[in-house]
Amino acid sequence: MYQADLTHPNTDLQRKLEHLYTLNKGKSIELSFRPSYLNLLKALGDPHLHLPPVIHVAGTNGKGSVVALLRSVFEHAGYRVHAYTSPHLLRFNERIVLAGKPIADKDLNDLIDEVTDAAGGAPLTFFEITTAMAFQAFTRVQADVVLLEVGLGGRLDCTNVIQKPAVSIINKISYDHTEHLGDTLPKLSNEKS
Repeated sequence: MYQADLTHPNTDLQRKLEHLYTLNKGKSIELSFRPSYLNLLKALGDPHLHLPPVIHVAGTNGKGSVVALLRSVFEHAGYRVHAYTSPHLLRFNERIVLAGKPIADKDLNDLIDEVTDAAGGAPLTFFEITTAMAFQAFTRVQADVVLLEVGLGGRLDCTNVIQKPAVSIINKISYDHTEHLGDTLPKLSNEKS
């Protein structure tokens, strides 16, 4: 993580986020639906199964731009929109948008506590924890649609537990994370689709 990622104007949240960022230190990326992640979702009541219609966005570059464009279109049409994206620009709160607004500090603070308690010390990654947080937050606020950005890859990304997305979008695919996803465009395309 970058030093800017570790900065939050709320010092209690900054401390908790710093801890979440340490979850990836020294670990290699393991692309799979890990039992510890699936158990966390189950402990939270499987929030990913109780969401408004999901638009799932994958690709190499431009996923955030696609989500921003769709969010603007839906919101201007009067829809209430949830969104999960990464990275953030200024504050972590931007990653979890609830009905058009970044998650409030108090809600984020409570959610970190709830999800880490439910995890029970299981070996989870930053992205697994924060994805579970987003799913849990999305179940608590009424919305018409969820815009969900894939983290790494697609096929085995922890956002891909959504059983029936309303729409799946695959943006431009090019060479990235070749050490994990494959070193040819067909291999990369397979992982991202």
